[in-house]
Amino acid sequence: MRYLAPVLIGILVSASSLGAAPKVKVGLEVLRDIDFAPLKGKRVGLVTNPSGVDHNLKSTIEILYEAPEVNLVALYGPEHGVRGDVYAGGHVADYVDPVTGLTVHSLYGPTRKPTAKMLEGIDVMVYDIQDVGVRCYTFISTLGLVMEACSALDIEVMVLDRPNPLGGNKIEGCYVEQPFNSFVSQYRIPLIYGLTPGELATLINEEGLNCGQLGNQKPVKCRLTVIPMQGWTRDMTYESTGLPWVLPSPNIPYAYTPVNYASAGLCGEIYNYLQVGLSYTLPFQAFAATWIDPVALLKELQSYNLPGVAFRPIHYRPFAGSQAGKLVAGVQVFFTDYEAARLSEVQFYVMQALAGLYPDHLPFGPDEKIGLFNKVCGTDYIRNIFSQNYRVSDILEYWRKDEDDFRILSSRYHIY
Repeated sequence: MRYLAPVLIGILVSASSLGAAPKVKVGLEVLRDIDFAPLKGKRVGLVTNPSGVDHNLKSTIEILYEAPEVNLVALYGPEHGVRGDVYAGGHVADYVDPVTGLTVHSLYGPTRKPTAKMLEGIDVMVYDIQDVGVRCYTFISTLGLVMEACSALDIEVMVLDRPNPLGGNKIEGCYVEQPFNSFVSQYRIPLIYGLTPGELATLINEEGLNCGQLGNQKPVKCRLTVIPMQGWTRDMTYESTGLPWVLPSPNIPYAYTPVNYASAGLCGEIYNYLQVGLSYTLPFQAFAATWIDPVALLKELQSYNLPGVAFRPIHYRPFAGSQAGKLVAGVQVFFTDYEAARLSEVQFYVMQALAGLYPDHLPFGPDEKIGLFNKVCGTDYIRNIFSQNYRVSDILEYWRKDEDDFRILSSRYHIY
């Protein structure tokens, strides 16, 4: 088995041996337990956002800034910013953090990969962000680009590991195919990839960093250190860790939202098609529109007998967006057997049901209507084939074709 491990600092112990809640100790706390030894005497850069906290909700910024003999010199903000004050898609220029007085460099907008000037004087770049476990979330793209930039300058990268909120066993979706690699599908991995940030960093470090070329090139490797968690096991979703959930971005407010995001995020990329619970209290938990009869949709979906999935009819009025103030109706999604459920396929079955019930409201039309759908899917095959008959059976083999191979590949990089 070929596996060149990164440096791992810390001792893995079972959840039961920790004794008290929370069951899981994140990499930040493990680093603190060893008195920040790997950072002492070094000039440190930090990529983080509000989700970088310990179990008492103290931020990684403050913890490293106050740590003795740790010289935190610069902050780097992904999408939504270091302090979470930039909404989705918003750009922000470099500025001075009012709390610490440190320069904050933006890694979202015109500059997504840190420049040599941004990295001047940095000895080690620390990354600490809670991810959602879905390929199209941009934080893992930022991680890879930081690794690539640091590799060119021989700067160490240290990942403070955190749980994958979907657990470590779910793998769903096909690989990204060129030319559909992008900032929302940067690596040739499935949509749901079943790795922690530290494990994913190790995989892309060993298999290749170039966008869309995973496994097809000589790896561009950085000096990578992973500070592992204690107590996390692959069968844990976030809610079973005992850790507080701090929203990593505005539309992922709860610990269970990543599960719903995996089941509705693709559908949400289709302009003016469905309301998926955003701008309401149920982000990614609903599929609704003004033209849907919820009882008819519920009956059709129930006829599919989807394993581990249940639906109920719902009516609501979104607070904002194109449907603001309008009464929409549809279904709310529940997962009754998480292990059995195929999260990402729920949205395809919803589109199948709606195409049969409402042939005048098909999801795919002109290219400008589909938005980022192909990029988030990682391919145009799904849209091209599915739109012919709107039958999920036509795309299932393709959607699942890479999962077994990735399960084998990714297992080489498991830390837990």
